[in-house]
Amino acid sequence: MIKIKRADEEKVYNLIAAKEDLYLPVKKAGQVNYGKYESGVEVSLDTLKTVRSAKDFFFPQSETMMKFRLSGKNIEIDDIRTEKSEFVIFGVKACDYKSFEVLDNVFLSEPVDTYYKLRREAAVIVTLACNKPEISCFCKNFGIDPASPKGDATMWTDEEYIYLTANTEKGEKLLDTLKEVSVEGGEEKVEEIKKNINEAVNRLPYMNLDLSVFKEENLNELFNLPDWGELSEACLGCGTCTFVCPTCQCFDIRDFKTDSGALRFRCWDSCMYRDFTQMAAANSRNTQMQRFRQRFMHKLVYYPSQYGGTYSCVGCGRCVNKCPQHLNILKVIKKIGGKKIGN
Repeated sequence: MIKIKRADEEKVYNLIAAKEDLYLPVKKAGQVNYGKYESGVEVSLDTLKTVRSAKDFFFPQSETMMKFRLSGKNIEIDDIRTEKSEFVIFGVKACDYKSFEVLDNVFLSEPVDTYYKLRREAAVIVTLACNKPEISCFCKNFGIDPASPKGDATMWTDEEYIYLTANTEKGEKLLDTLKEVSVEGGEEKVEEIKKNINEAVNRLPYMNLDLSVFKEENLNELFNLPDWGELSEACLGCGTCTFVCPTCQCFDIRDFKTDSGALRFRCWDSCMYRDFTQMAAANSRNTQMQRFRQRFMHKLVYYPSQYGGTYSCVGCGRCVNKCPQHLNILKVIKKIGGKKIGN
């Protein structure tokens, strides 16, 4: 383990950025999101949650997949996939790191999404423990430890120091670049920080939710509960929850014509939109209740049944903070979680 004075924080960023592209939480126009480090940016490392998650690095909101060039009756396809240069994501919280594992199950299973894979392999992820978890956080319910997040390297902070430990070869290589501003030590202080974080987490109101009914064997009963109508009644279908969610992976692929041919791109979509399931003959989810139910059944039942019990929610609380109607997965769990379903 190494420790670095907070006064040398800018030196840390410059040392990393001199070798690789560095992305970290930066404040711009009153919001904190991940941005590329360069001279003059306002770094906001101590902000608990960025507005948008770190998912964008691997599964961007929109991306070009290929280009078609037309020459008479001939079509030439330009495959734009290339090896990515290594880059560093600095200050990723435990919930966002867990979301990468959720996305990996989808995009790295056969058939592998090579667009996602190339970015994922190029990333060096430095996670950051959550010194001040918020009331909307509920990550512990999903087996996430905000005091000891995973990653290529893990970081803890206090008012005086940054503490870093490497977990992988990528992490060790990164820490080697910081030798001129770091010294060995900090283990005892980190244990104290972990203890304080865990005490703070255990005081939060939503850290002990009842998820016991959300099982594959209860699928039919859960699906047919009348509670979905009441829960979804105020839903606007705006899709805000899906766009701030770090684990949502729905997308659409479209082609459009250009002056020289055509372009195929992929962009995020949302199961909360009416046209998401629109087919030529019909729509399998005609009502907002059906779409609302689909979202939360997928998070709590469908996904876990497919991927070894892992939930497709990481308890980051972004949907809690951003829904204009104050609808979120917490309300679903609290409403349904205590019901007597199954044996």
